[in-house]
Amino acid sequence: MKRRVLGIGNGARRDDGVGVWVAQVLATRLGDDADVRVLGDDGFALLDALADVEAAILVDAVQSGAAPGTVHRFDAATQALPPALLRCSTHLLGVAEAVELARALGQLPARLAVYGIEGADFGLGRGLSDAVATAAAGLVEELVTELTDSPCTNTP
Repeated sequence: MKRRVLGIGNGARRDDGVGVWVAQVLATRLGDDADVRVLGDDGFALLDALADVEAAILVDAVQSGAAPGTVHRFDAATQALPPALLRCSTHLLGVAEAVELARALGQLPARLAVYGIEGADFGLGRGLSDAVATAAAGLVEELVTELTDSPCTNTP
């Protein structure tokens, strides 16, 4: 099965860079065994990255009012992403909008898991807040396990 991991965010805006951080760590841990891409904050690049895969995992920061570090998981292949969760986007084209545009264009993978990690600090600067860094490290471990399972039983 052709799968891809996509890290979304802006590493110069503290917790907004959590998707980028997760993707970079996964790329280092998994090497050539995984198709991991850092997309930054370009929603149009997300459209291209979703177009030619059967399954994808997308990681981005969210801001819903939940406790910082809360990990939200959505099956975006079967339902729309909650607009309120991704309402405060610093991206040119937000993740929810890009996913829905891919759906409308028939470019959405059959399986699309979206992980949103609740951010605390979206100000200028590098580095993740403590709660977000802890959640991101836990998600990396979960995804490493998931992605190194047999491709026949692995689902995003």
